[in-house]
Amino acid sequence: MIERWNRHDWQLIHAAPQSPALHMALDEVITDEVGAGRRPPTLRVWEWASSAVVIGRFQSLRNEVDPEGARHHGIEVVRRISGGGAMFIEPGNTITYSLSAPESLVEGMSFQEAYAFMDAWVLKALRSLGIEAWYVPLNDIASASGKIAGAAQARRSRAVLHHVTMAYDIDAAKMLEVLRIGREKLSDKGTQSAVKRVDPLRSQTGLPREAVIECMIDTFRQDHGLAPSAISAEEMTRAKALVAAKFGTQEWMEVVP
Repeated sequence: MIERWNRHDWQLIHAAPQSPALHMALDEVITDEVGAGRRPPTLRVWEWASSAVVIGRFQSLRNEVDPEGARHHGIEVVRRISGGGAMFIEPGNTITYSLSAPESLVEGMSFQEAYAFMDAWVLKALRSLGIEAWYVPLNDIASASGKIAGAAQARRSRAVLHHVTMAYDIDAAKMLEVLRIGREKLSDKGTQSAVKRVDPLRSQTGLPREAVIECMIDTFRQDHGLAPSAISAEEMTRAKALVAAKFGTQEWMEVVP
């Protein structure tokens, strides 16, 4: 299946930190550009300008997020265009990336097959760092020490968007004050169980966050090729307009109350 990756000239975007809402908009814009054939398939490594909770397209805002906890900690809540679960984000503690590719990359695959296929390269990168990581259906990456990452996916405009949020480190106490679902799952077990359930890459590798990201990028480049790119001025303009019209609005946040 590696030939499916190598039919394409992949590009890398690793830009300056962006706001949470702008990241949501950039995913939509870049994926639509790839689907339209105006941009090559793209790996985008995110840098976060501030802390956030990112909820899935179909999740209930009320059920997932404690608004008082989010306000107390100054955490922005945003909704993405893909499904999946809520993600607790802190800039120095999180590694996030997204892949935007033509839908032909996963043609004929079920969602489970597509998740496994699009996670394979990062599993290889993690194993090169000494972590025996594996894919857990439908959308997790785990090791013997616990969950490492969660993925989400969407197919739109003849393209597939696949993004992954990885825990480099975690403030479990803060997470439990902000995420209701985490509190429900772990309240009877205490904060230490939250740490165990999501086991960060920092403790498993002993490496700086930047070194883990560098390893991931190098692994992708070696296997599939990767040329440097950037967000174009037109893409940024469109993304900012989407923040104003959609991703930054209360209407979008409450599309599932």
